[in-house]
Amino acid sequence: MSDEEHQFESKADAGASKTYPQQAGTIRKNGYIVIKNRACKVVEVSTSKTGKHGHAKCHFVAIDIFNGKKLEDIVPSSHNCDVPHVNRTDYQLIDISEDGFVSLLTENGNTKDDLKLPTDDALLTQIKDGFGEGKDLVVTVMSAMGEEQICALKDIGPK
Repeated sequence: MSDEEHQFESKADAGASKTYPQQAGTIRKNGYIVIKNRACKVVEVSTSKTGKHGHAKCHFVAIDIFNGKKLEDIVPSSHNCDVPHVNRTDYQLIDISEDGFVSLLTENGNTKDDLKLPTDDALLTQIKDGFGEGKDLVVTVMSAMGEEQICALKDIGPK
């Protein structure tokens, strides 16, 4: 048949999907949805009735879980939407570097050094003040679609 060799580029990816499909009509308030390739938390859902020819439509108002921007989307309720896999993980805070990165202790005893301090001012000052006072802090990291960000803080007492 053909004598040409086929070359395939291999990417270092496990192949696990960052999202899963879910019917638009089943997505509720406080659920998650992908709008414009951003992981969002749904704050409002309204469904319109079917027209003369057509589908009932779902109108989603959602907030981006990483930057807080408000996004909207209208999808026929029978169609599938992408829903992100959202994970929350707790890590103990070890150190804050000068350039705004944090050093975190994972459950298996390794360190995670690739996360920046959060952009939320209230959370940022809580973390810096607590760390400056020498408290033992546990931060909650939310991850979805290849992005990670510190979203909460717990004080587990003095060191």
